[in-house]
Amino acid sequence: MSAGSERESRGGLTAESRPGPGGGAGSPATPGSPATPGTGSSTDAPRRGWFVIRWRELRRAPTPVVRAVLSSVIVAAVLGILFLVYDLVLDAGADLPGGDLRVLAGFLFVAAVAVLGSWLTYLVVPQPGRPGVRSKWSAALGLFAALPIAYLALVLLFQVVKPLLSALGG
Repeated sequence: MSAGSERESRGGLTAESRPGPGGGAGSPATPGSPATPGTGSSTDAPRRGWFVIRWRELRRAPTPVVRAVLSSVIVAAVLGILFLVYDLVLDAGADLPGGDLRVLAGFLFVAAVAVLGSWLTYLVVPQPGRPGVRSKWSAALGLFAALPIAYLALVLLFQVVKPLLSALGG
């Protein structure tokens, strides 16, 4: 499908069907202006690629989202370090009370990141349009940020950091 027929199928005008500067579709262009719109005018914005658009969205993320993600990342980092230390101590052969509870510790890690991330987001993110007012919206935003961050932290800790530490420790 060509670009023109794609525009037509979406209800847009093609260069041939757009009215010219004089008002009619077949009216001549004024001197100094391009014959058809979009063919070299200095006012046309360049088309951005998918990656450029996503990079711009990442750099200009809304403040509530940044705060929600940062609060969950901080909680996941602190609790993740504690969980990794617990795992390394068990790998070293320590005999701790209760035995090997890594599965329970992993579950508690995810639950704690979700709860603490939601709570911190509730504290630092006001409701949109109502500065200074905290609401369930803030806590929900924190929960939606905390759950994926908890699982990403587990992957990072046990698939990247732990093998690096064991390679360095020999």
